[in-house]
Amino acid sequence: MSTVTGGPHASRRLTDEYPNRVRPSKFAHVVLTTPNLPRARGWYLNVFDAHVAFENDKVCFLSYDDEHHRIGLIGLPKLVERPPNSWGLEHLAFSYSTLGALLAQYGYLKSQGIAPFWTINHGPTISFYYRDPDGNKVEMDYDVFPTVAEVDAFFAAGNYEENFMGIIVDPEELIAKYEAGVPLSELVHRPRLPPGKTPWDMNRS
Repeated sequence: MSTVTGGPHASRRLTDEYPNRVRPSKFAHVVLTTPNLPRARGWYLNVFDAHVAFENDKVCFLSYDDEHHRIGLIGLPKLVERPPNSWGLEHLAFSYSTLGALLAQYGYLKSQGIAPFWTINHGPTISFYYRDPDGNKVEMDYDVFPTVAEVDAFFAAGNYEENFMGIIVDPEELIAKYEAGVPLSELVHRPRLPPGKTPWDMNRS
């Protein structure tokens, strides 16, 4: 039987320090397994202009900001491809602080031969979806509304009742309008569904 002695230290009681439910302070990182670590490593380093925090021949931890690592990659032999129509992780999402930054990222990736398979104005976000070399879906987005209250108002207005998916957008057209000086409010405005179309007609996943 063990005992805890206080010694010179003041005692603590967790129920006093945290009388209510506790929540995470942040979402820290994701970890992916891969059958080809060098290929996945190269893709994520390039796509996010990341740097290696630590690596060996089995793992690679990458970061692109002040977090010690944002993406972990584990190379494992004999992995099998995930079956179609299976449950689990749908996609990873990474946000850009401005629409211009998202469009600049699109332009860079295009120059590298990396193209999105789906580009859509969800309403709360403008989102470009890519697939990494292992087929994982990676969303890169721009938050249209600067506050949660504005997002809540968008939902409360019934916009997602009418269209929970969004409207397909053309990145090249967005870039042309952005560089022509079209106001941001016009660039991010989500129009209504075209006549005869359903939200699922906007899906490209």
